[in-house]
Amino acid sequence: MKFLEYTPLESINEFLSNLNLGERTIKGCLEAYSCKHTGTDKKLSLSLEHEILDYLGKSSDADSSSPAEYLLSRSSRKTLIYLVLTLYHMYPDYDFSAMKAHQFFTEESWDTFKQIFDTYMFEASKEWIKENEGGSLVETLFKALDEVVKIAECEIYSYNPDSDADPFLEKGAIWSFSFFFYNRKLKRVVSFRFCCLSNLVVDGYLVDNSSYEEDGEIFDDMDM
Repeated sequence: MKFLEYTPLESINEFLSNLNLGERTIKGCLEAYSCKHTGTDKKLSLSLEHEILDYLGKSSDADSSSPAEYLLSRSSRKTLIYLVLTLYHMYPDYDFSAMKAHQFFTEESWDTFKQIFDTYMFEASKEWIKENEGGSLVETLFKALDEVVKIAECEIYSYNPDSDADPFLEKGAIWSFSFFFYNRKLKRVVSFRFCCLSNLVVDGYLVDNSSYEEDGEIFDDMDM
């Protein structure tokens, strides 16, 4: 997997690098990768393939609820491996399991993604319009993604791991989303993670501080 630089993505990344909205901060990051193996990718992809095949070998064909049916297709296994390799390049210090990751990936449509984006990035979109003349944030995002991976030809996946096994989760996160846009023909994938952080938690102003201030007011009223 090779990191790819695209100017349209960078302009959005710059805007979403640290969008302070008072008590909250919106953050987002787009990263594009070529699916061509580099460095240790080949060894890692073989390891992931063996993990999947080992899982398939132990799975019961009669179990329709098992993900085995989906993974019997070689193209499906390749897709999963590319997505997991992308995760490894984003978080090289984190150990991702192919089968664990498979449980957390869900195929989505552009309309589903747009609905989530419009709902949770409403305030960020308003700020974008203030700072940028022209199209909306989601329109600009669509054009940028379309230039890199051609949305109409893309498979879109959300990634929703358990909170205790989520490398994307930052301190003070109120909500967090991760999406992957994969173009099988172009052999490219774009990851997009965006989240909302509480500035009160990030800055260390937790309930303890408010309790301390309340205690101070109580002592002020007491005759010492």
